[in-house]
Amino acid sequence: MVCDGQGRPLILLLSEGQMSDYKGAALMIDAFPKAKALLGDRGYDADWFRAALIARGITPCIPPRANRTVQIDYDKTLYRQRHKIENTFGRIKDWRRIHTRYDRCAHTFMSAIAIPATVIFWLSSMSPEPKTSAAGHARAG
Repeated sequence: MVCDGQGRPLILLLSEGQMSDYKGAALMIDAFPKAKALLGDRGYDADWFRAALIARGITPCIPPRANRTVQIDYDKTLYRQRHKIENTFGRIKDWRRIHTRYDRCAHTFMSAIAIPATVIFWLSSMSPEPKTSAAGHARAG
């Protein structure tokens, strides 16, 4: 899922359970919105992914994996904003159908995920924007 700076879902991708995060991100990278930075967890730490983001003018804010030989520096203060996407995942999982995975077919499950994602986007669009907004930052989770 890619969210905007306020935690509203923008792009959804349902991948196989064993697929790594950055391979899923490679499928979505052409659809990424304009952003100043992308906040991602350690699962998105790959040199080619960082290079692809930089080529698009997006600053990667991704902590390095522990097994990297050369640790890459990232903005720890900006990374704290990543909780917003985790909150979005939590709100989607509040829907019982999603959290218990009633649907066996991937297309049915994706449709079920799209409903709460749309509701979350719509409801958060209705509320006034906070004064300390992190707008302009995309988040991948």
